[in-house]
Amino acid sequence: MSQSVAYYNEHAQAFLDETLYVDMSSLYDAFLPHLPENAHILDAGCGSGRDSCEFLARGYRVTAFDASDKLAGLASRAISHPVSVRTFDQVSEYQIYDGIWACASLLHLSPQQIPQALAKLWQALKPGGLLYVSFKHGEGQREQNGRHFTDATEEQLKSWASALHKAGKIAIWQTADRRPGRDEYWLNGVFQKCDNTRE
Repeated sequence: MSQSVAYYNEHAQAFLDETLYVDMSSLYDAFLPHLPENAHILDAGCGSGRDSCEFLARGYRVTAFDASDKLAGLASRAISHPVSVRTFDQVSEYQIYDGIWACASLLHLSPQQIPQALAKLWQALKPGGLLYVSFKHGEGQREQNGRHFTDATEEQLKSWASALHKAGKIAIWQTADRRPGRDEYWLNGVFQKCDNTRE
């Protein structure tokens, strides 16, 4: 078990209480309008289930997972929807999701693990689909309050995206943390998988 997963198992209820009702409307607006009606979304590393709850309320089909079994259990009950327990390296689906949402989840991996995790998510995404990711804006990796963080710059995010097969349109932008008392900035990225599947 990773240090970060152990943290979320220990602090699951407090994390859910802190994040479940944070308004993420501006991020949804950059992602959801580009998905087809009744799209199937994978919420990868769903945490409190906040975003899955919103996607379900808007009529989307949702598959959600988190690496923390304690957090997955609390999230499933909070949003009345199944949340499975697995890690990014256990994602094995092939081209079944219209959109993949990895909000503040990949950042707990090491820089060496992130390209492989992105490749697995990318494989699970349908041609024409969208992948959303977010990292804390910065450089390098660090341990903070019992969790591992890998930060990212625009250049790093572009580098990871460029390694994805048939990555098309890319959008990258910064946002301020929406939680009270936080002065951090987040780096958001939306990558589209080209829908021309011919080599």
